[in-house]
Amino acid sequence: MTERARIPTNLITGFLGVGKTTSIRHLIGQKPPHERWAVLVNEFGEVGIDGAIIESAGAEGIAVSEIAGGCFCCASDSPIEFSLMELIRQTSPDRILIEPTGLGHPAKVLDTLRGPWFRGVLDLRATICLADAADYANPRVTNVDVFRDQLHMADVVVVNKMDRTDPAVLDPFLAHLKHLFPPKSQIVTTSQGVLDLTLLDADVTPERTPLFPEAHPIDSPHAHRSTASTVSLVLPRHPLRKESNQMGRAACGWIFSPLDAFRKVDLFELFNGSFDVHRLKGVFNVGNEWLLFNRVGGELTCGAIPYRRDSRLEIILDQPHFDWDDFERLLLNCIRTAS
Repeated sequence: MTERARIPTNLITGFLGVGKTTSIRHLIGQKPPHERWAVLVNEFGEVGIDGAIIESAGAEGIAVSEIAGGCFCCASDSPIEFSLMELIRQTSPDRILIEPTGLGHPAKVLDTLRGPWFRGVLDLRATICLADAADYANPRVTNVDVFRDQLHMADVVVVNKMDRTDPAVLDPFLAHLKHLFPPKSQIVTTSQGVLDLTLLDADVTPERTPLFPEAHPIDSPHAHRSTASTVSLVLPRHPLRKESNQMGRAACGWIFSPLDAFRKVDLFELFNGSFDVHRLKGVFNVGNEWLLFNRVGGELTCGAIPYRRDSRLEIILDQPHFDWDDFERLLLNCIRTAS
């Protein structure tokens, strides 16, 4: 009996709100019909949203697994090994895509994928980093060592959101990327997270090492294990809520009963509020349809989504504290009154 070929595996990195999940959905749409793919998603917040969005892409031959509740790049109990091995055992995939949280350092994940657990199992292909040129112009982001190492350790950098990027911001960012060493195998630009499938097999430079290896150390004070749980029953108007406060950011997530139907106009007004959002993402039952809300900074977008399991929301703020009780009251006020 011949030995099974190693599984092509890609790490898809990028800072919060850059469009990683959207890009993965585009890649899934190009999957060869005869292949089975597995996607492992890590989320900073306790309530998984990205996995639900990827599942809703509707492609056959896709398996999605989530690790919520923090960065698996820094958790001391290394949940990535167990989650990935279980995903491989259950699905026997032809390719694996791994999406770390936007605040995660890629170094430990790459070390794990190259380590003894997966040697002979995985064929580590190009690490792809999605980036927003506006982040490079924002000192609150460029001063974050993790952001700099996400760019540095990528084989391919994809500059997303070109449809809304000012050339005065873009040109210095592209010049910076072209001077990074080792050089990138590719630097490409795109909009709406659209990626060409061939990028997954771009040239790899294994010698890339982190500039800031201690930026996200193992057993750091914010290291944490996943607390994601299966929600067996959430009663109408009584959502499950999970909070976290790590790395100077407040995060909170809610899971609502699928019987809770929301007023679309009220959700728009609430999510467009003046609070300092780093990322807001949620799926909601609005009566005659289900909608995906996505806000990065001050820009809110909305669109239809086939997801139907439950309404859920995750918010990450650029501040350590927030009155989540008050925000939850506002959310509950958006639920339609039963007629």
